Amino acid sequence: MSKPDMMNKNCLGWAARDESGVLSPYTFTRREVGDEDVSLKITHCGICYADMLFTKNRLGDSRYPLVPGHEIVGIVKEVGSNVHHFKVGHRVGVGAYVNSCRECESCNQSLEVYCSKGSVYTSNGVDADGTITNGGYSSFIVVHERYCFRIPDEYPLALAAPLLCPGITAYSPMVRHKMNQPGKSLGVIGLGGVGHLAVKFGKAFGLNVTVFSTSISKKEEALSLLGADKFVVSSDEQQMQAMANSLDFIIDTASGDHSLDPYMSCLKTAGVLALVGFPGDQIKLSPASLLRGMKTISGSLVGGVKETQEMLDFCAAHKIYPNIEIVPIQYVNEAWERLTKGDVKYRFVIDVENSLK
Repeated sequence: MSKPDMMNKNCLGWAARDESGVLSPYTFTRREVGDEDVSLKITHCGICYADMLFTKNRLGDSRYPLVPGHEIVGIVKEVGSNVHHFKVGHRVGVGAYVNSCRECESCNQSLEVYCSKGSVYTSNGVDADGTITNGGYSSFIVVHERYCFRIPDEYPLALAAPLLCPGITAYSPMVRHKMNQPGKSLGVIGLGGVGHLAVKFGKAFGLNVTVFSTSISKKEEALSLLGADKFVVSSDEQQMQAMANSLDFIIDTASGDHSLDPYMSCLKTAGVLALVGFPGDQIKLSPASLLRGMKTISGSLVGGVKETQEMLDFCAAHKIYPNIEIVPIQYVNEAWERLTKGDVKYRFVIDVENSLK
């Protein structure tokens, strides 16, 4: 083990104190580095819409003070005596969860996020020792090595941060449903953090990619900037009808309420629509949309540990980079306001290392 880092005495972060969700500086203590733990100095952390859900108590279980952030990258500063895969100086990422039971069927299949006893979220989760987890809007973090990922040496750390949530959220259902086979056709609903990466993965996999959006203003960026093959305004009935029975797979990244029926009609026989956003409290769907055409709706969260590492390595090998806007941590409350309005292309990333003092 390396010599203990004095940072382990206190951790500086930004936290919400109540349901207003407003963040401000906050000092707290991280746990000591255990035998199988990795301590990393955080350099960057992506901003996810879920961060706001937690800080504003939209899910009803927020515990304050609450330090959000689950798209974390940084440099290893200390490792436990029984850590085998990481060394001081390694570039490491931490995603949406930091613990699981490690015994259930899901954990044994490297699907830790679906742990039958519940995975422990990186922020606002209850860890095995009863402590509440604090996320990546902070100077450093201590995590069991199982839930850490190597960031390939050539991959910029700031760009790696969004891969740990929207990146794996797009990648996981595509690979699971064999949409990494060239020549197939992919539809992407929504062009935000997850959607723009789904387009990039689709092109890297050799797919024919169609973007669905309610806004014609996104056409140019979808086609020219991201390289999609086709753009469809989902409110235009003629454009939607022209897509009938044409797609093998659709990934639905939209979070607002919307009917799935128009999109199900775009699927080929035995096609699959994967939900990765949260479109309201209920899905709007006619049973006929499933029965006519032997179609399927699938749900997906972020991926397991093994799959996440594969995704990171794939992005490095194929030079897949998220489109980001880097901001100082002092800008985070304004960034959240802009995120609510959809005013970001396509992910905010906090420069923790250079702004959190």
